[in-house]
Amino acid sequence: MMRRIINMLIIVALLSLSSCSKFLDLKPDQKMAVSKSLDHCELLLNDYSTMNTGYPTLGEIANDNYFLRTSDWFSLSEFEEQQTYIWSTDMINLNSQWQNPYKTVYLSNQILDVVRKLDPNQYPQKYSNVLGAAHFFRAFAFHQVATTFTMPYRESNAAQEMGIPLRLKPEMDYKSVRATLKESYDQIISDYKVAIAHLPKSEVLKGRPHKASAYAGLARVYLEIQDYAKAYLYGDSCLQLQHELLNYKELNASASFPMARFNKEVLFPATGLYTPILSQYIARVDSNLYLEYGLHDYRKKLFFQPNDTDLGTYGFKGSYDNSDAQPFVGLTNSEVYLIRAESAVRTGKVNQSLLDINMLLKNRIDANHFTAIVETNPERLLRIILAERRKELIFRGQRWSDLKRLNQDDRFKKTLVRVIDGKEYRLEPNSLKFAHLIPELVISESGMSQNKR
Repeated sequence: MMRRIINMLIIVALLSLSSCSKFLDLKPDQKMAVSKSLDHCELLLNDYSTMNTGYPTLGEIANDNYFLRTSDWFSLSEFEEQQTYIWSTDMINLNSQWQNPYKTVYLSNQILDVVRKLDPNQYPQKYSNVLGAAHFFRAFAFHQVATTFTMPYRESNAAQEMGIPLRLKPEMDYKSVRATLKESYDQIISDYKVAIAHLPKSEVLKGRPHKASAYAGLARVYLEIQDYAKAYLYGDSCLQLQHELLNYKELNASASFPMARFNKEVLFPATGLYTPILSQYIARVDSNLYLEYGLHDYRKKLFFQPNDTDLGTYGFKGSYDNSDAQPFVGLTNSEVYLIRAESAVRTGKVNQSLLDINMLLKNRIDANHFTAIVETNPERLLRIILAERRKELIFRGQRWSDLKRLNQDDRFKKTLVRVIDGKEYRLEPNSLKFAHLIPELVISESGMSQNKR
């Protein structure tokens, strides 16, 4: 019965993405689909396949952590994946890249609509947990959309730049319009803050967020918009609650997927859409990046496997979800240590930055060969931390937003280059292509403005 309710809600969610009356005329009876109790709301929050999976992967396809051989590129069955890889200006029709996170938004809104009509004093703890989780999921989903489909956040023009549709109600009879980029991030931040206020300090259900998860999500957002003081503050709050790291020495480097799902580093598990182009058997890890891992760095064998049919190249096997071609995009303690380390050095806390980066690395490098970083020059230390951030978070959904952020600084901007069939393709820093095109169906049905080219 609950699965029937969930499936009905998902159908409604898909319809809610369009303002077209012919879709609204086909919507099912909402009385059949809408939950009425906290128990039903909790079951919806526990629907892992809807709430924790299927997030956008266009940024992972377009980033510089890997390359494709020409033959593999031509063999791809998804035209849109081919074109995203070379940063084409062709219209995108991968509707799930947009629809899936908005399913999460719809269900979150439906849950919030229910809980607001209930007595918070009847089951206060359950009420608070459900309220906090719904705000968390909406924030996380909105942020995934914003990172993929908007231009880099700049404080100077965020109030004029196009953001994302902020659907905040479960009703379907209102038109989707794009908020400004500032309004979009203000809403994400607001949702995370509500989540922090209501989520419990611990959660036994692996797919559900808790207070440290929300602190981590907010730290990630503040890092992206370059508010480093607040990124430090919320990263620190997260690590005060949960700070454990895996000791990579204890992992089995010969395993197909060495990292256990829901391991002690994971604050919130989430994955992107299944994306064949990112498979370990197709995507070759960037050769220069692979060489950055030292001989005694456990990540070199835990993250990568040699390609037997293409000697000298490597595929990625270090998924925190134990899966191939479905990138982990969730939140982890290791990411938060890197957020706090970078934010610390950018805000004059060099000693704290050194403590954080060394805490991470001593759990990644053979103790017999580990030498603590002692660099106190902020400029040089920042470069070290950014290099370690890229190495640690490879195929973890963060490189695209990092490129967008760092391209605004002349010290770190980078031109990306692909070569397919002898032809070179380039993505220049701050290109309009850093905001992926919204799927054509969404544009045609909603009337929203498309991203510029």
